[in-house]
Amino acid sequence: MKCISDDYRHISGVTLHSFFSYKSHVNLCGTSTKNTLAMNRLSALILLVALSAPAYAQFGPPGGGGGGMGGPPGMGGYRQGQQDSKKTKEFVPGVDSNAPKGSAKLGGILTDSASGKPVEYATIALIDATTGKPVDGGVSDGQGKFSLKNLPAGTFRLQYSFIGYQTRNAGPIQLEKNTDMKLGTVTLAPDVRLLGEVTVTGQRAMIEEKVDRLVFNAEKDLTARGGDAADLLRKVPLLSVDLDGNVSLRGSTNIRVLINNKPSTIVAANVADALKQLPSDMIKSVEVITSPSAKYDAEGSAGIINIITKKNTLHGMTMTVDAGAGTRGSNLGLNGSYREGKLGISLGGFGRYMYNRASSTFDQTTLLPGGGTQRSLQQNSNFDNPLFGSYSLSADYDLKKDESLSASVRYGTRNFVQSQSQFTQTYLNNVYNGNPTTRDIQQKNLSNSIDASLDYLRTYGSGEGNQTRPELSLSLQLSRANVDNNYTANLLSGTSSEILRRQRNVNDNTNQELTFQADYQTPLGSRQLLEVGGKAINRQVNSQFEYLAATGNSDLFVPDLNSPSGSLDYQQGIQAGYVSYTYASRSKYTLKAGVRYEHTGISAFGTDGKSLGIPDYGNLVPSVNLSKQLSQTTTLKAAYNRRIQRPFLQMLNPNVNASNPLNITKGNPYLSPELTDNVELSLSTTVKKVYLNWSVFGRQTNNEITQVRIASDSVPGAIITTFANIGFERTIGTNVFGNVQLTPKWSINGGVDLYYRLMRGQVTDASGRSETRENAGTILSGRLTSQWSLGKWGIQANGFVSGPRIQLQGQQGGMYMYSVGVLRNFANKQGSIGLAAENFAGGVQMVSTFSSPTLQQESVMRLYNQNVKLTFNYRFGKMTFQPKKRRTNREGGGNGNGEEY
Repeated sequence: MKCISDDYRHISGVTLHSFFSYKSHVNLCGTSTKNTLAMNRLSALILLVALSAPAYAQFGPPGGGGGGMGGPPGMGGYRQGQQDSKKTKEFVPGVDSNAPKGSAKLGGILTDSASGKPVEYATIALIDATTGKPVDGGVSDGQGKFSLKNLPAGTFRLQYSFIGYQTRNAGPIQLEKNTDMKLGTVTLAPDVRLLGEVTVTGQRAMIEEKVDRLVFNAEKDLTARGGDAADLLRKVPLLSVDLDGNVSLRGSTNIRVLINNKPSTIVAANVADALKQLPSDMIKSVEVITSPSAKYDAEGSAGIINIITKKNTLHGMTMTVDAGAGTRGSNLGLNGSYREGKLGISLGGFGRYMYNRASSTFDQTTLLPGGGTQRSLQQNSNFDNPLFGSYSLSADYDLKKDESLSASVRYGTRNFVQSQSQFTQTYLNNVYNGNPTTRDIQQKNLSNSIDASLDYLRTYGSGEGNQTRPELSLSLQLSRANVDNNYTANLLSGTSSEILRRQRNVNDNTNQELTFQADYQTPLGSRQLLEVGGKAINRQVNSQFEYLAATGNSDLFVPDLNSPSGSLDYQQGIQAGYVSYTYASRSKYTLKAGVRYEHTGISAFGTDGKSLGIPDYGNLVPSVNLSKQLSQTTTLKAAYNRRIQRPFLQMLNPNVNASNPLNITKGNPYLSPELTDNVELSLSTTVKKVYLNWSVFGRQTNNEITQVRIASDSVPGAIITTFANIGFERTIGTNVFGNVQLTPKWSINGGVDLYYRLMRGQVTDASGRSETRENAGTILSGRLTSQWSLGKWGIQANGFVSGPRIQLQGQQGGMYMYSVGVLRNFANKQGSIGLAAENFAGGVQMVSTFSSPTLQQESVMRLYNQNVKLTFNYRFGKMTFQPKKRRTNREGGGNGNGEEY
């Protein structure tokens, strides 16, 4: 067995090939065992995945002209450490940057002695034969070619090395002035010794900071298995997730959520419900993009959350079984992959059944239209039984060497059933009326969704010298969701079980989105990249709703003429175009600037086909990202961007949901978009065993979309919750998070978010009266994770706490979550079994208060979600390592940093 540990240097400041080549940065220990070349390459793949992303996330190599984040993917002269035409050298640890230069040069091609294939990204070191010190170095490109230039005269030897191969020394080599030495083909022999188990210790094992985003590596979360995406997002820095699964970024719920860089109608319809359909076991990473480039859609005032699911880039056939059982839910998933030659196919299915209890209390007082007050005290008990399913099929095929086609289809289904009992007591002018009411309610939120996409990628040119190649990508996507949101309520006689009346609300919704996108990128020399593209989106929302009523215990429901019914036919067309430019200087500055224009046209019709008269609008959306690499371990970033937030689909739905007659909810189809300006400054550094990131940010939103609560003028004592454009919201804050590697097997990471929020705007009540409201306050939240790796065992503990969130009319209560998990890997890491406990000391409680001149409300929600779960994972079949092909996405280019999947 061998183990690898670093000296806690800033991993993204050391290129991967040099990381493996110099013993001053890597310590190999232990014994070795024999195994196959394929397994050697698999070990190499594991290390590449763990280390190459931070190593190459920066635009250029440390000491070279890359300098920090924001660089174009694989820009000529900088991708994978290649030298540029102006001879800015690749940084190689141990090489004296002041070593004498000359006019000699040498080059050759590295190949595998067994297969004859090129050896990519291997290290070539030129070592002085007299002193034994390296004086120059480089790395082979994608075709195995390498070239060293500006070499001094003298006697040297060459050293070739790469993980999975035996290190080869050659020489002596005599160089004279103007020597141009052609070494031809140099073979490397596979190393039959295998790293039986590899432990990579880095400063960013769980959290990585990249060009314009923060990446949470969910695969390393031991307690994630058996949960859903909402459970996982609670552990991601900068994010907060409430008890209902609603996500906010730096205090704002107006965010754009993508799955594998693509939008989905089920996400647009309801983010919280969509996250419950996505199993945490299938999530590879979560990207929090606080400063999106012009290539991204302008939607998402606070930024973008991109959920990357696991993909298989190896060759062969495998099947993975994921199962779990717990006191709050059970799950079963099967995923199979096949890849051979030009074709790759993946097929997966997942199901999850949940069972959980909750309770809540309401204490609200409203000012009655005729004078006086009505106070209502309500106690609710809930039992949730949601059933989720997700099924996917994807395939990709290489048409030619430079052309590929990929397609995917995903089907999701949700059967969310909630049983609720409401007991209400009423006081008129503080006098109890002596007539309590009891309602038994069954809510059914049923849906099915389908997301299908077809993508074409074409690259141009030979790609010699590892230059970024011109690239054209085309994408077509269809996303559709059918949603039934219904409830049936039985009104009982006082505290008895006799049913006096039955009420039913039927709300059928259809949401559809059709998207076409074209993107083109081309390098402008060795330090510049130009990206242009266009996108067309057509969205359709249809909602039909009505109320039915029945007398007594009868199942004969007839239309209730005294309750609202109606429809909404809403169509939205978006046409967008963008241009983005990236430049990296030799002085380690990187600039990425762009502008995007989006035109939005709306055609909306309400009940009886009446036009709502919503005007079209156009928006120019600029973005600028600037970074400076201050040292090998420290990077400074600054960013500005403008974002648009169009109303979510559930905000538009005019259906009046009165399942709780004290708290009626409905949407507002007249909502207009909000416009947000964001600024951000951040500093990241590594000091010995500690990695720290500190950022300050400011955000101002005009035409803010927010929830408002008004007293009903038709239902005494009732409060109506809806959405409105209220005015503006201003937020300033700071985030600090870090990682401490206490020992090679023990790490702690965590962070603190602190921000001040001011909201000001007008609220119009049901009778048309307006009032100006203002609310401000400070919000504090934090999270902490500790992880131990003990051979085949892994232990992890997580904790999260969030203070109350300021809203226009009050504050939403704070909350906390915590968990502990242990994982035992099987032999050869083909599977694992785990045990985790969540909130085991008690349930979660959230207290919220809201007020206005006409209403006062305090609500307490209690979620009894103590959970103990047992998880099982096993993989069948065998995969072999193959080089990955570069893919771009439809939303932001690669994974947003031009990296490969």
